[in-house]
Amino acid sequence: MLKAAKPFASMLVGCLVVFFIFQVLVSGGTLNDVAETTLILICINIILTVSLNLINGFTGQFSLGHAGFMSIGAYTSAILTLDFDWAFPLAIVAGGTVAALFGLLIGLPTLRLKGDYLAIATLGLGEIIRIALLNTEYVGGASGLSGIPAKTTWGWVFLFTVITIIVIQNFVRSTHGRACIAIRENEIAAESMGINTTIYKVIAFVIGSFFAGVGGALYAHKFYVINPTSFNFLKSFEILVMVVLGGLGSTTGAIVGAVALTMIFTLLQDYPELRMIIYSLALIIMMIFRPGGMMGNKEFNYKFITKWFRKKGANVHDGDITSAS
Repeated sequence: MLKAAKPFASMLVGCLVVFFIFQVLVSGGTLNDVAETTLILICINIILTVSLNLINGFTGQFSLGHAGFMSIGAYTSAILTLDFDWAFPLAIVAGGTVAALFGLLIGLPTLRLKGDYLAIATLGLGEIIRIALLNTEYVGGASGLSGIPAKTTWGWVFLFTVITIIVIQNFVRSTHGRACIAIRENEIAAESMGINTTIYKVIAFVIGSFFAGVGGALYAHKFYVINPTSFNFLKSFEILVMVVLGGLGSTTGAIVGAVALTMIFTLLQDYPELRMIIYSLALIIMMIFRPGGMMGNKEFNYKFITKWFRKKGANVHDGDITSAS
């Protein structure tokens, strides 16, 4: 138990340190509004990439409809806080739950498909959701919803980011997560070993959809206004690129990819004509020299850190022996 508690305690201390450092910077006015918004966007993108990585990276399914579930969470939570005065945390959970229900309804028929067929189906379903919102007057139609209370703060977004990472990492390490990884490696072999591949693909899809809805809810309550064009195919593609850039099958990679691309978007927002060119070149170079992504399928965790320090210690010790002799 003590051995198992060490990584958790280290992670908890690390999270608290990160939170309090940025909390002091935000509350003290060291970070201006642009920097604070970028910080919140990074956390929202981490939630989206880690949740999509569960579907695409760990389960091996090719989904292109993540922005659709993000929009469901955004609109649901916004309606609940605007029209029904729900508490902000409950509205976020409700947004994620409705997105998960849509994920279940969509996942049951579509996840029997594979490869490009699944990608086309999820892309089409994401566009159906967007068009439905576009033609629904109750949610503002093309003009979208406005006047959404700005309740997304650094504290809330950090809390839900940590919850997302912990839940998905624990799922991946469980027997259910191992079944999902087996499906990714060889679906036929997994079926022959008695794994119900459709059920596990749906479970991963529902969990990913839930956290996409949570990310959408946080996004809606940060920017006051949401409209269907914010959740089009390009948004799904942007999230997918973050996952691929970081490394499919690595939660750490998804986090690194989200941080890197969000920073690139922010730094290049004054040069819109060059942004997509630089963005595309970075992806091409990455795919040529490191096709597995920045982290590959490795994780930066407690075990990795202790192994690295032991290796460095051994190298120093060997160097001392060599110099002494």
